[in-house]
Amino acid sequence: MKREIKFRAYSSHNHKMYPVSNIEWDIDGRIWVTADDGKNGIELIDEEAHLTQYTGLKDKNGREIYEGDILDIGLRNQDGKPVIAPVSYETYAAGYVLDNGGNGIWQRLTEDCEVIGNIFEDKQLLEGKQ
Repeated sequence: MKREIKFRAYSSHNHKMYPVSNIEWDIDGRIWVTADDGKNGIELIDEEAHLTQYTGLKDKNGREIYEGDILDIGLRNQDGKPVIAPVSYETYAAGYVLDNGGNGIWQRLTEDCEVIGNIFEDKQLLEGKQ
């Protein structure tokens, strides 16, 4: 599968998600991320920059789905509440999975999924996760 390789970064210092324009590592192994803040760009260093990669998929509204996004997967539980799940990369699956036990339905459900947040800015969405 050919897809665009893109990243975004959450700044734990600014508490904001940014598109990434450049990633470098210095001789000591620290990561340096250049992010687009809509002005001149900002530099994020190591623990401050939490990188998430684009999955190559879009939700039902055409919004790009990144690792760390929280999705409403378009289903309801027995109580009628929406089923939500964060997206993560899993080595055992050699790809992106939904962290709700629904690994086999990932590709099929993207046309019904909707990005409703991410694990950095919207942790409260996962508190009542079913």
